[in-house]
Amino acid sequence: MPHHLSVRIDPNSGFCFGVIYAIQMAEDLLEEQGYLYCLGDIVHNDEEVERLQRRGLRIIDYEQLAALRNEAVLIRAHGEPPATYQMALTNNLTLIDASCPVVLKLQNRIKSSFDRQEKIFIYGKHGHAEVRGLLGQTHGEAVVFENLDELLRYELPQNITLYSQTTKSTDSFYRIKEQLEGRGHQVVANDTICRQVSNRDKDLRRFVAQFDQIVFVSGTKSSNGKVLYQVCKDTNPATHFVSKVEEVCPSWFKPGQTVGICGATSTPMWQMEQVRDTLLQF
Repeated sequence: MPHHLSVRIDPNSGFCFGVIYAIQMAEDLLEEQGYLYCLGDIVHNDEEVERLQRRGLRIIDYEQLAALRNEAVLIRAHGEPPATYQMALTNNLTLIDASCPVVLKLQNRIKSSFDRQEKIFIYGKHGHAEVRGLLGQTHGEAVVFENLDELLRYELPQNITLYSQTTKSTDSFYRIKEQLEGRGHQVVANDTICRQVSNRDKDLRRFVAQFDQIVFVSGTKSSNGKVLYQVCKDTNPATHFVSKVEEVCPSWFKPGQTVGICGATSTPMWQMEQVRDTLLQF
């Protein structure tokens, strides 16, 4: 009587289309020219970054960008502030722009709001790559806040234009809007949250409810990973977070159990497949 684990990967997990597009672009260029500069981590997943670095990807920061001349540089899915494009012109750099279309659309909307002199508040994570690009559309004047408490510390204007980082939870966004309206503010809420990301909540809850154990695979730097891991754990307390296959522990499982594997929008499918293959050996 075999007692192996029965293992399934969540078909809705893995890269979102913005990341697929950026990585595809990077791989094509690496194939062509053997190396490629990329501004910041192409994806918040160390294992995938290392895989691409072995193929010639060179990750640089803003300081290194400022010193670079006459090269091609990849802009990742998170997007960039106008200052980056300005620097590229000054330094004769060719930007290969893999900014996600959902992010670009949001940048444009924020810029229009700013041009109309609206008071802009952005629900997002301080210092996050995408948020830096959004703030840049307002010359750094928009207010970024991570939760309602932080927002209420400000002297708030009567009229508020509300935006959100594309990977935030829609529920929290609308709760913040309601709270502000309850306090008598006029709120124009621009819901620019990516549905491919926000719908994962519901899909994930359905998926993880079917298994004895869940292994959630994600880079430690991924904001989206932290949020989705919590979603899994709330639905199925037997959820384990791993950032690489070596962290999977045989003692978590009992013979014959069912195990679901899922991950963040920055988790490559090959990494979830590695975890599956390891589990099948237990």
